Amino acid sequence: MRAAVLGSTLVLSLCFAAPTWGGESIEQVLERSQQMQFDSLAAQQVHADSREARIVEASFEHLLTKVGTPVAVRLMVVRGPMLAVCLLGRIVVANASLADMSESERQFILAHELGHVSHGHWNQLSSLYQKYIPDEVVQQKTDAVAGPLGREASQLAHDQEYEADAFAHDVLHRMGQPTDTAELLFRRLPMVKRTATHPGTHDRLAHIRSLQARDNHPMAAR
Repeated sequence: MRAAVLGSTLVLSLCFAAPTWGGESIEQVLERSQQMQFDSLAAQQVHADSREARIVEASFEHLLTKVGTPVAVRLMVVRGPMLAVCLLGRIVVANASLADMSESERQFILAHELGHVSHGHWNQLSSLYQKYIPDEVVQQKTDAVAGPLGREASQLAHDQEYEADAFAHDVLHRMGQPTDTAELLFRRLPMVKRTATHPGTHDRLAHIRSLQARDNHPMAAR
C-alpha cells in the first residue's frame, strides 16, 4: 500500500521518461527502477530488534509456513507513507505501523504481497513490457507503443491487485481468521479512487464481498 493502497510491482511510464536508457533492455530498466525504489526505502528501515520489526516479522514467518512461495522472499520493515509493496518479485516491504494492527489485518496485508510473489506478477509485468519493447529502450520505440502498452499494463495491474486480494482472503480463510478482515480493513483505511495501477476502494470492496459470498455458498469448496 501507499498510505492506503496495497502495493503492486507495476511502473507504467518509466520507459517513457527519458530520451534513452543507454541501450538497456526493458527488463534492465524495470529492474533498475525497482532497485532505486528499494534503495530509497532501505534508508527508512527500522532496526531488526525493534518492537515493530519483531511483530511484523513474526506474522510474516507464520504466513510463510502456510503458503510457501516459488522463490525465496525477503521482508524489510520501514517507516514512511508507504504501507506495503512487493519489489522485484521477491522483496516484501512493510510499514512498521502494521505492528499496531490486529493480527488478521497484518496477515492480510502481508499475504496480499505474498500473493504478488506466488502468482509471479513481476514476471508477468516484465513479459508484457518485453512484448512491446523487445529490443533496447529508446524514446522513438517507446513513444510508438506508449498508448497500447499503457492500457494493457493498467489492466494487468488491476487484475494483479484483485488476484493478490483473493490470494490473501483465501489464505486467511484457510487459517481460520475472520472472514470480514479485508472488508473491515479497507473501510478503516482512507478511501482511494481508481488509478492506473490500482482499483479504487469501492471496486476492491465489491470484489472482497464477492469472495465472501463464494465462501458462504453451500456448494463452495472447503
